[in-house]
Amino acid sequence: MRSVELFAGCGGLALGIARAGFAHDIIVERDSDSVTTLRENKMRQIAHVRDWPIAQCDTRELDFRKLGNIDLLSGGPPCQPFSIGGLHLGPRDPRNMWPEAIRAVREIRPKAFILENVRGLFRPAFAGYLAYITLQLTYPDAKLRDGESWKSHLTRLRQHAESRAGQDAAYRVISRAINAADYGAPQKRHRAIFIGMATQYGDDWSFPAATHSQEALAWSKHVARDYWKRHHVRRMSGPASVSEGQALKRVVARNKKPDEHPWLTVRDAISDLPTPTKTEKVAGHWQHPGARAYDNHTGSHHDEPAKALKAGDHGVPGGENMLADRQNRVRYFTIREMARLQQFPDDFIISGSWKAATRQLGNALPTSVGQHIGGAVMKLVQSKRSG
Repeated sequence: MRSVELFAGCGGLALGIARAGFAHDIIVERDSDSVTTLRENKMRQIAHVRDWPIAQCDTRELDFRKLGNIDLLSGGPPCQPFSIGGLHLGPRDPRNMWPEAIRAVREIRPKAFILENVRGLFRPAFAGYLAYITLQLTYPDAKLRDGESWKSHLTRLRQHAESRAGQDAAYRVISRAINAADYGAPQKRHRAIFIGMATQYGDDWSFPAATHSQEALAWSKHVARDYWKRHHVRRMSGPASVSEGQALKRVVARNKKPDEHPWLTVRDAISDLPTPTKTEKVAGHWQHPGARAYDNHTGSHHDEPAKALKAGDHGVPGGENMLADRQNRVRYFTIREMARLQQFPDDFIISGSWKAATRQLGNALPTSVGQHIGGAVMKLVQSKRSG
């Protein structure tokens, strides 16, 4: 099935979508470091990436009407306008690319789309703009008029939705705030996911269910205790965090093994890598110096999913790009370890300096999210075709 990927970054979502079975007609990214990464991995014949037509350009320069019969549009419009760590300018931020993502939906008319952004988009401060995005994706042909403000356009879209004409929606759109750890990533990365299905595929579908859970990890560590046996490490005497303690109480009260898979942990992701040194013996696996812990800057625990990686080269303010051992000594994750936490294969190279590579990985989506959600969308489209 054919797909288009916009705002690709270094390719986390694109790779997950490709693993789900989609073939990208075009991969679009503007950032030069990310494009260098994509092209280097294409040249090195990395699985899936070797087949990608990569275009380095501003999405605003593209005429999407030249792309026909596309099954899936996917991508992550730049998240800084809605990030908790940003300036909170939202729709007033010049980096806001949601209008371009919506234009792409309108001009391509894919059978489905998967768009992702930061969870901050679900904050009350952006409730109006969230409704605006959803209604535009539902009725992409009801375009913004020249000189019209987005708030006036939102009013018009709401009136349209409530009218008889509103019954002719182009897409049914479902959005959720998810934790990537619930979809098989060894990282507690919270994202906003928008899934749209052309109305010809009906309403008989729902947002893909989570595959992993903290409760299942708590069971594995503290009830079955197979987690420690598998890793050949000494069992911790208690939960690694307050939230894990609460999860343990829930599973003990139910006295039943959870149906989901356990959350993947940092140890699951990187324990087979050698201890990093100043010498690079594994690609990207060398120790960047200078890590230190202080209040609210404590790093990730080995036996939980990592904190969400940040695009800043030092991961401030929460120590997100650091690893803490059982004695609370910290060090920076290596580039290879961060790539593992985002689920890139070990032969996938992140190009550029430490700062450039960290920025690319800190902006990526773990590949398992795209693979699971993309696979669910593919099954739905295929089932409706066969039906």
